[in-house]
Amino acid sequence: MKITSNLTAAAVAGLLAVAGTSSAKAADCGTAGPITIAEMTWLSAGTLAHVAQKIMSAGYGCDAQLIPGDTVPTATSMLSKDQPDVAPELWVSTAQSIWDEMQAKGNVYKASDIFASGGEEGWWVPDYVAAEHPEIKSIEDLKANWAVFADASNPEKGRLYGCPPGWGCEPITNNLFKALGLEETWELFPSGSGETLKASIAKAVSRKEPFIGYYWGPTDVIGKYHMVRMETPPFDAENYKCLVDINCADPKVSGWAKGEVAVAVVTSLKERAPDVATFLGKMQVPNNDISAVLAWGDDNGATTDEVATYFLKNYEAIWTQWVPADVADKVRASL
Repeated sequence: MKITSNLTAAAVAGLLAVAGTSSAKAADCGTAGPITIAEMTWLSAGTLAHVAQKIMSAGYGCDAQLIPGDTVPTATSMLSKDQPDVAPELWVSTAQSIWDEMQAKGNVYKASDIFASGGEEGWWVPDYVAAEHPEIKSIEDLKANWAVFADASNPEKGRLYGCPPGWGCEPITNNLFKALGLEETWELFPSGSGETLKASIAKAVSRKEPFIGYYWGPTDVIGKYHMVRMETPPFDAENYKCLVDINCADPKVSGWAKGEVAVAVVTSLKERAPDVATFLGKMQVPNNDISAVLAWGDDNGATTDEVATYFLKNYEAIWTQWVPADVADKVRASL
């Protein structure tokens, strides 16, 4: 009996050791060195950076470090220096030429499209406007329905809130305004800045007043104020080339290009941390859900770290699909 017991104990110990090794392997970072993640300056990108950092640190045992970033500087650094290792929300269209160089060089790849529906740009109305005016579905319906959006200060014309000056969307909005023939019945109202535009939406919604203007998603504004994007004609690559040109002489209507927003990763991470690279390849969030998360963050004055924790606690159905069960358990425990 004593011999049997010893053998049994040894067998159990061996099984536990194997199980422990298997579990460790599943959650192994693969590298003792730091993995750097770009924390960009807007709420969604900062939140996603913290989400990635928490999963890598707690779930895989990585030394995951956040470093400051922004689209063009981060893309440039990834191209020339292979740093940072990860940019969870890189707007490819904003840094297209740099992205093309990365692809030619082969040192950075797109692990995933972070937003399930891509980046969404366009002209948006609050949901109550869409419900009350089913006749206004497309930007092509605006010319005949200007009176719905007339402002008391200029009741003879509808008011369309334009893109803030200097933003990439400015020439597109200005040229579409001309292409749709809105100049006689609409005024293209200057937004001034991103904060002013956001404040204009908040004011209109608080008063249940009509509003239409440029915005993009996913963002806290889209989730918080329940904004609905106006339909557009199909994307036309040739027409769009002129729409993005501030000197376009004869603009024609096109839908917005679908924004390509990548989880950008340096290629060497596949070898250094293959399990982490697999996780990043599955990292994607539905647009409506992340907009709702960001709206919570805005409502509560939360930091990006707090918004990331809120997401991990309340949207398990999304992020647990990115990682093995044992990794998910470690992340839960860390919260």
